[in-house]
Amino acid sequence: MQKNIGQFLFGKPAEDRLPERVRHAIALQQQESEKLIGWVQLLLVTIFATLYAVSPKTFMNTGIHPVPWALGLYFMFTFIRLALSYRSSLSNWFLTLSVIVDIGLLMVLIWSFHIQYMQPASFYLKSPTMIYVFIFISLRTLRFDPRYILLAGATAAIGWLILVFYVIWSERGQSMITRDYVTYLTSNSILIGAEIDKIIAIVLVSTVLAIAVLRAQRSFTRAVTDEIAASELSRFISPEVAARITHANQQIKPGDGEAARATIMFTDIEGFSGVSEKLSPQELAAMLNEYFAATSNVINKHGGVITQFQGDAMLITFNAVKADPDHALNAVRTAIDITRVCAETTFCHGGRLKTRCGINTGDIVIGAVGSENRLTFTVHGDNVNIAARLEQLNKQYGSYILATEDTVRACEEGFAWQARGEVTVRGRETPTPIFSL
Repeated sequence: MQKNIGQFLFGKPAEDRLPERVRHAIALQQQESEKLIGWVQLLLVTIFATLYAVSPKTFMNTGIHPVPWALGLYFMFTFIRLALSYRSSLSNWFLTLSVIVDIGLLMVLIWSFHIQYMQPASFYLKSPTMIYVFIFISLRTLRFDPRYILLAGATAAIGWLILVFYVIWSERGQSMITRDYVTYLTSNSILIGAEIDKIIAIVLVSTVLAIAVLRAQRSFTRAVTDEIAASELSRFISPEVAARITHANQQIKPGDGEAARATIMFTDIEGFSGVSEKLSPQELAAMLNEYFAATSNVINKHGGVITQFQGDAMLITFNAVKADPDHALNAVRTAIDITRVCAETTFCHGGRLKTRCGINTGDIVIGAVGSENRLTFTVHGDNVNIAARLEQLNKQYGSYILATEDTVRACEEGFAWQARGEVTVRGRETPTPIFSL
């Protein structure tokens, strides 16, 4: 019950133990917020000083002018804190102290009005400057930390209560307290109920803002976590696939997919079993990393998307995840460049790697397969199976690039294709004409 009420008021909590990179991202955001808060406060004190400077003065015969001193002191404090926010992150104790000083200096400024204008102490209780208290409290929402909102509200409530008690004490037995609202508004008398209303308003506004910010903070934390997770996800699958998953309007379910005419290419390293047998696991991993880095550059250059890694093999799609009107042509160019890069590169184990490619163009389905709890975003269909089979047939024909007739027809450039006859892919009855480069 208590948990449900807490979630109803404050929203669903984030994970108890956030990863360090998530906490670091939130801390950076809060540092930027402190800079914004400093600039806004500097603007406020500048506006207030300007209004004070242009307003008519009624105290020219007295030598006491506390308002300019209070404004100057607050301007100096705000400027120093703004400068510190650019130099380094502000510690919690300094932020706590600065919030108290912010409100405290504002209260001192309000208190000084009765001296500045040579009026009874109750004079400052009617000052419109009091509304700046709510502005200062609301500024703390920019940091997305409810603790400082509550601290600002508590400081303001206590500060105003002290100002009220000061008025009562300063009269030295001559009561200025009234119960008549009209008298309160038209004289220097004080109405206790009105001052209590102000304190209650400060407390309620601070509480509501703190609850709102706590709810937003939890949502913000989850959003940062999801953003980092999406960024990390793009390192394990292609950025295009990650973007499709994270920006889907509805949760992706098994079987969700869409049809497209695309070109599919399967690649595999020739003799990989023999190569891996001679290398330690660490050497093998280092070699594959170099190989995938080199081939990925080629694939990205021609607009391909690595949809899956399967050991040393890759499933690459063109015009499936992102649009590519020349998908067949770019697939063939990719295959040519991969074989060229592999022929020119000496990988970390001291040898060269040859890559076999199978290419097919046709209608496929792009979507999610698996169960509710475990999904793989991939392409599937008969034409995908044909491309996979062609990659394997390279070994039989002694070739490194095999393509179907549909891919050859879709290519506008004149490549040196050689007809290799027809093959019947397992599970299909119709033979498929194939060509090699």
